[in-house]
Amino acid sequence: MCGILGTIPNTEYNKFKHALDTLEHRGPDGSGVETIDNEITLGHRRLAIVDINHGHQPMFDDTKRYSVVFNGEIYNFIEIRKELEQLGYKFKSNSDTEVLLNAYIKWNDKCVLKFNGMWAFAIWDNHKKELFLSKDRFGEKPLFYADINGKFIFASEMKAIYPFLNQVKPSKDFHWMKNNIFAYESTEKCLIDGIKRFPLGSNGVYKNGKLKTYRYWNTLDHLVDVPHNYNEQVDQFRELFLDACKIRMRADVPIGTALSGGLDSSATMSAMAHLSKGQIDYGKKDWQHAFVASFPGTPLDESKYAKKVVDNIGIKAEYIDINPINHWNKLEDYFYMFEELYITSPIPMLMTYGAVKSHGTTVTLDGHGADELFSGYGHLLEALWDSKFNVESTMDILNTHIGTLSDNAQFGKTNKLSIYLNYMSRKIIKNFLGRGLNSKDMRHINYKKLDNFSQHLYVIFHETILPTLLRNYDRYSMMNSVEIRMPFMDHRVVSYVNSLPHSSKFGNGYTKKMIRDAMDPYMPKEITWRKSKIGFNTPIVDWMQGDLREWFGDTVHDSAFISSELIDNPMQLKSDIMSIVNKKNSNYLEAQKCWTELSPYIWGKSTLNKNYKYE
Repeated sequence: MCGILGTIPNTEYNKFKHALDTLEHRGPDGSGVETIDNEITLGHRRLAIVDINHGHQPMFDDTKRYSVVFNGEIYNFIEIRKELEQLGYKFKSNSDTEVLLNAYIKWNDKCVLKFNGMWAFAIWDNHKKELFLSKDRFGEKPLFYADINGKFIFASEMKAIYPFLNQVKPSKDFHWMKNNIFAYESTEKCLIDGIKRFPLGSNGVYKNGKLKTYRYWNTLDHLVDVPHNYNEQVDQFRELFLDACKIRMRADVPIGTALSGGLDSSATMSAMAHLSKGQIDYGKKDWQHAFVASFPGTPLDESKYAKKVVDNIGIKAEYIDINPINHWNKLEDYFYMFEELYITSPIPMLMTYGAVKSHGTTVTLDGHGADELFSGYGHLLEALWDSKFNVESTMDILNTHIGTLSDNAQFGKTNKLSIYLNYMSRKIIKNFLGRGLNSKDMRHINYKKLDNFSQHLYVIFHETILPTLLRNYDRYSMMNSVEIRMPFMDHRVVSYVNSLPHSSKFGNGYTKKMIRDAMDPYMPKEITWRKSKIGFNTPIVDWMQGDLREWFGDTVHDSAFISSELIDNPMQLKSDIMSIVNKKNSNYLEAQKCWTELSPYIWGKSTLNKNYKYE
């Protein structure tokens, strides 16, 4: 895991190194800078995970024709290396970077279809004088680029491009982006003017001053035949998921799990424990590290469930008391590092992965992606449209939905009829106004075959919610020099689950029933068959009315806040925040909305009007 930077034409060393070192948090274990024939400068900051003593980048092939900078991991590099060795390729290291480079030399842009991993990389061909860029299938690893006064620049984070800009200012799309937080990650739009986001699941070639990108991956093109029998489906899913965990356990450093106590992270940790009992070739077997974020004294604390998981496995966990007051003075620094906008505070997740690193763990296997694959939380209601004339199916959906919220302090309880009527009325109005579900793949023949529920899951996984969350988790972890690996994001798992009928994903009162049935042999029953799930959110109401009451009050009374152009209606927001601070309103969703609307102001203070130039 690393940070990468490159410029065409080349950049003077000191200026380039100044920009590269803004990515030090992504790679504290070493750096490298190479200028090739005054054509291009490539830079790399390394977080050493595999083959710690080798794998220095930029890396060259034996002929010096090709050079690569690579951020990410190729989990199946051992298998690809064996295939390349059979074809006559020789290797000097045990790094996945060398495998990636030789795979490109052998198969050109088709190499990415062989990779099981997460990546953003650039390969320079010094004969053709062209740059090849690639980003992984689902956008786990970031990549940005800009064309500034005839200089092409690419980087893992926007901050590495700031020193090359004439001015760091909001883009013309800023207000659209802050009002569509879950929509912009899958576009080229960026918060900063002059910077673009490289598209996920795409390759690109930069030559003669022009970048041409093209999509190499569409899950709809890679659907598979699945058994008709549900039990056989479960068996196949279990096999795929365990293998996804197995290859992600390959590391030369300690690994662990950010454990919430929910189904997804518990399934991941339990899979690791099961795999550790066998004779497998994933490398270092130091995996027994669980990290649990705790909110003591609030309804959002789930540490008791996480304890059941670690007790079942027979290991201990580190419990992290999330107290924002200890970190709030660093909030602007965190926003600068995070670079983006989101609906909740970044502090709990930053504290979690900070604890991971401080306890000597560098890699975590986490459960991200399962909610969007199998329908967690409120997404299940989209199945009502498919079952609107089937009373039995409709009642199952409503009972399952309510069951997931039964112990949830974030949302008020409501009855089945009101839920049903509210959903159906909103759905009908949206369809009538032409504001129904849209996808960039809506014309694809396999998309058209999907029911409404499956279309919804496809969109939130590939285009809206999950790409945003993946972006967030990259920042949370890399700010602490930690790598997150996500077995539910294995492209084989994704293709398989997207090929399943929706009846295999929920039913009989349970969401994600296939995960439950597949992992039941390895997990405590209290976790496998737990219906409610709170989710990893902050107790924002408690904070606003408690330790951070004064901070919120001071912020919204500041003249800079009142005059901010990054907020649509500062006076209204001030009123809404003070209503919660003064305990006239204690609604979680309203408090979260206030934070979402306040975030652009904090982001602006952290990022704009600063000197990023090399002196």
